[in-house]
Amino acid sequence: MIDLLVAGGGPAGLATAIHAARAGLEVVVAEPRPGPVDKACGEGLMPSAVRSLAALGVTVAGQPLHGIRYVDERHRAEARFRTGPGRGVRRTELQAALAATAAELGVRVLPLRVDGVRQDGDSVTAAGITARYLAAADGLHSPIRRGLRLGAGPDPRPARYGLRRHYAVRPWTDCVEVHWSARAEAYVTPLGPRLVGVAVLTGDRAPFAGHLAAFPRLLERLPADAVTPARGAGPMRQRVRTRAAGRVLLVGDAAGYVDALTGEGVAVALAAAHQLVRCVVADRPQDYDRAWRRASRDYRLLTGSLLWLRGRPWSARRIVPAAARCPALFAAAVHRLS
Repeated sequence: MIDLLVAGGGPAGLATAIHAARAGLEVVVAEPRPGPVDKACGEGLMPSAVRSLAALGVTVAGQPLHGIRYVDERHRAEARFRTGPGRGVRRTELQAALAATAAELGVRVLPLRVDGVRQDGDSVTAAGITARYLAAADGLHSPIRRGLRLGAGPDPRPARYGLRRHYAVRPWTDCVEVHWSARAEAYVTPLGPRLVGVAVLTGDRAPFAGHLAAFPRLLERLPADAVTPARGAGPMRQRVRTRAAGRVLLVGDAAGYVDALTGEGVAVALAAAHQLVRCVVADRPQDYDRAWRRASRDYRLLTGSLLWLRGRPWSARRIVPAAARCPALFAAAVHRLS
């Protein structure tokens, strides 16, 4: 019997496996898809995520990011990171770097799909493997979470979706640049000397090109054709009752998600992976949900508050002007997230 089975070989699952291996645990990752797997995401790592990766011994390429910039038709607000740069990096490159570190530590990644889970007081069995614990890192619409009925039910608020493409153009900023329109945001992330990623967050399920039409200033900077097809994800918000069910612990997007509005998904996943392994080492799975809530508290509070303002017409159009008029407040919020 191994110590930990990780279901999912994305960034959250691989980070969990690396933490476990460094803690002396025997860990196996079950991932049926050949990696690296591309998904729709903003691809901007906050400084806290960069620090967490460095602590794991993971080095990623990409482009340094030095702050966050908000832009609308008439206003601009910018806040620089105070604790070192973030990183703009393709999701595929991030996953490949994590996979390389896991392989160096002897972590086995097996082409297995976790379809069902059986557990008792001492172990969990899934995909033909028995382990003391199972870390479910199987994504936003986690089948394991659904099978264990850990979701908190449907969300009455309007759903939000994400779309992303890449453009071969020289970055014009060293920040993550967020363009705001009446109904959507477009995130521009520098990823290389001649590559930017553009991710649109919206409640409207329309084609990517249709969403970009709402951002004329951004369109002026982009080539006519993207170099990658549009990828989508959503609904973003996933409510979860608890992240621990016996010896099964949820991590990454499977553990619950508010929105990509503040770009902290990877940072929270890395912090939660560390807490999950700490609870496994201590043999105290009952502590994990509280530890996850502590690790994600700032993300949930700030993202939830911004999303609430975004969802009301009277406040949505004032977000960027307010950030421009109150630069110290905007800088403090960015610093708290970074």
